[in-house]
Amino acid sequence: MELDFRKNPAILSNMLDVMADGVFTVDAQGHIVAWSTGAARITGYSSDDIIGQSCHILEGQNCKGFRVLTEFLDNPSPYPWGICNQECKVLGKDGRELYLFGNVSILRDEHGGVAGAVGTFTDLTAFILNNQKIAVLEEQTKSREAFQQLIGKSPGMQEVFRRLRLAAQSDVTVLLTGESGTGKELAARAIHTLSDRKDKPFFAINCSAIPETLLESELFGHVKGAFTGAIRDKIGVFQAADGGTLFLDEIGDTSPLLQLKLLRVLQEGEIRRVGDDRAIKINVRLITATNRNLQTLMAQGTLREDFYYRIHVFEITLPPLRERRADIPLLVNHFIEDNVKIFHREVHEIAQDALQRLQEYGWPGNVRELKNAIEHAFVTVQGHCITLWDLPPEVQKPSLHRSPPSTSSASLGPAEEAHIREALGQAHGNKTEAAKLLGVSRVTLWKKLKHLDLKSSP
Repeated sequence: MELDFRKNPAILSNMLDVMADGVFTVDAQGHIVAWSTGAARITGYSSDDIIGQSCHILEGQNCKGFRVLTEFLDNPSPYPWGICNQECKVLGKDGRELYLFGNVSILRDEHGGVAGAVGTFTDLTAFILNNQKIAVLEEQTKSREAFQQLIGKSPGMQEVFRRLRLAAQSDVTVLLTGESGTGKELAARAIHTLSDRKDKPFFAINCSAIPETLLESELFGHVKGAFTGAIRDKIGVFQAADGGTLFLDEIGDTSPLLQLKLLRVLQEGEIRRVGDDRAIKINVRLITATNRNLQTLMAQGTLREDFYYRIHVFEITLPPLRERRADIPLLVNHFIEDNVKIFHREVHEIAQDALQRLQEYGWPGNVRELKNAIEHAFVTVQGHCITLWDLPPEVQKPSLHRSPPSTSSASLGPAEEAHIREALGQAHGNKTEAAKLLGVSRVTLWKKLKHLDLKSSP
């Protein structure tokens, strides 16, 4: 049967409504007289919302829209082929900016006069926004101010990014060195994410946080009955990470006996669960990290020499924050954006004197301490701007802005000993207060005191 749209206009209406594109018509005065289902789906405006309204709504409401639509109706002669391929931006009913690609043609009556216009538009919002995101990522890559979750434009961080890329291209065993809080676990995750193992598991273990008696079982697993409390078989993280990456932080705190067992894993590619006489083949990429001087530990006899040379194949040193102060504004902005999402507060800037104080402070806790300082500010801030008085007390005090020596206990020297003695003197021997003055944890101070053989009073 032949379809005659002139005799059955409902067929034409149904055809327009099933189109993904939006279709609309306006009269000679610019009032919308027809609005398709596709137009409603794209903009959020129903036909009841829109019919009878002025076509100014398509001119953008402070956005770049069909800017010449009214002019076109008044004088179509400059546009003999209609408004073609008009790229425009309008506001949807929910306030979102919509990117549209449209065309408009004049409708004439039987005398050749302007009776109105018919327009179509295609929704390009998702396409445009995705391309904008790609452009942002490309620009970020060009500027090299961010690498995975690490941030920094300083020469030291640029070198870190370069070596991380090199490490990701092979299965070489990597040793990450640097003070606590410099982002060693983030660096390990970056290597894993960029490597061929990215679709396999990533596990991170802090060797100093697990008692020595339990660490072996945690790493290698155990069989039922291997020791008191072993009521069932358990796989260790080496087996769980098979095919992926295992990151062992604070590797310098492991015992020589455990180092020997780790050495066998690296050399033979197999593990033995505690209490099991059967070897299990594994394929795991190992990344280790430490904030201690491993050569000093070797000299002291607490680190096996053969183990050191097996894990020290490719070293990447993360610089302390005080050596890359140019990165502090970038990090501050990043942490502000993160905390806006967490706290749901409209805080988008930091006062100049507060930022200057952040750049002057010594940051013994490095990036982790800066992150905590911004989180502290979000608890106290009033309004949209972080002020100097929103920062933690130890950051506010000018007397504490000196950059302390390295927090690594293996690199302590006369300067740091004097610094610790001074803090203990100011705190009248109170270790907790001295730790606050130094900007370190009480446990870290205790380790330093033990290493230096200092008493709790100067």
